[in-house]
Amino acid sequence: MLKNILCCFLLSGALALSAQNDSSKFQYEIDPSWVYYAPDVPELNVLVYNKDNERSASDIKLNITTDKREPLFSFSQNINLQGGDSTKLTYSFVLPQPGFYRCTLIEGGKDVKRFNIGYEPENIVSLGDAQPDLKDFWDKAKAELAQVEPDYQLTQITDDSNKSRKLYMVKMKSLGGEEIAGYYSVPVKKGKYPVVISYMGYGSKPWIPGGTPGYAEFVLSTRGQGLQEPTNTYGDWITYGLDSKDNFYYRGAFMDLIRAVDFVSSRPEIDNNYIFAEGGSQGGAFTLAAAALDDRFCAIGPTIPFLSDYPDYFQIVHWPAQPILAKQKELGLSDAQLYETLSYFDVKNLATWIKCPVIMGIGLQDEVCPPHTNVSSYNRLSTEKELYIYPQNEHNTPDSWWNTRMAFFDKHMKASSK
Repeated sequence: MLKNILCCFLLSGALALSAQNDSSKFQYEIDPSWVYYAPDVPELNVLVYNKDNERSASDIKLNITTDKREPLFSFSQNINLQGGDSTKLTYSFVLPQPGFYRCTLIEGGKDVKRFNIGYEPENIVSLGDAQPDLKDFWDKAKAELAQVEPDYQLTQITDDSNKSRKLYMVKMKSLGGEEIAGYYSVPVKKGKYPVVISYMGYGSKPWIPGGTPGYAEFVLSTRGQGLQEPTNTYGDWITYGLDSKDNFYYRGAFMDLIRAVDFVSSRPEIDNNYIFAEGGSQGGAFTLAAAALDDRFCAIGPTIPFLSDYPDYFQIVHWPAQPILAKQKELGLSDAQLYETLSYFDVKNLATWIKCPVIMGIGLQDEVCPPHTNVSSYNRLSTEKELYIYPQNEHNTPDSWWNTRMAFFDKHMKASSK
């Protein structure tokens, strides 16, 4: 069964973005529908309010471009308002194809507000660029990991344990004998528990789990990051070993994700039928990659995923394009060589292997992991899936996401128990 929830208007579809700066003559409320679907024609409404007591006039322009800043439309008109008066501007246009589009409101030649809208996001096509040996490459890595004795070491952290939960520092060995670590929280009451593995964002600081009643939780720090960052030997992780798919940082990091599943599966208090994963940004990419490379998950909940659709990604945002392209130049790599290496780690290419249900949350205004890159992997999923697009959010999801995701996990835990 294929299920899609296309857009979640958390507060309401009519909620406006307010826009003003000290030099603006007017105050603006921008009220789009955010995400549009055929046959409806996209329409933006902009309420312009004269915040001064005296009459003011200015040229108002709305520019619309593609994700890659290719110009599409430019609307302009002069506004002349008495003090305290307002007027509504309505812009209607036909977008050329499914995608995400950049809108810029300009007053008197100065940008007032920038925001993104979407058109038919689930019909955006991101072509795969997987190499013929992609599966063999990852099968070899997993075989190497299986030869490494994990040597799990648990140390209880008594200061952060309590009557209901115990907290442990966990250390283990991963690919290449590299030590990785994490925080593991489990209910004190004896029994079999579902578990949520949390994969961390790029450079995130590790956190103490323990806020999900009825679940065990494991927060993993991959090699060189989080708990391992003080002894990091990889420098800027995303550029490490960029000259070879066998040496690239994420070959080992992706195996660390599987080792985390190995760990929770080894625990007597864990019900291995109910292993879940979640994470945001790099953690979102890790969540997708883990489920692609390991079929032990009951369901996963990635948000704002990183590491996807590199050829388009690098044309949309400056980071991580800048350090990667600088390293490419330093190493003397051609574009073909660079993108061939990255294709092995592009979650867009791995997403087709995912078998478990997926719920994904993304921010429409995200300029770090833009929504185009998020849906590049989502649209290639062939499993049950739900997509929540949060119109107001940037590189984050709202607080309500936690409950939405856990309800999804609970639903699939109950469904799989029947």
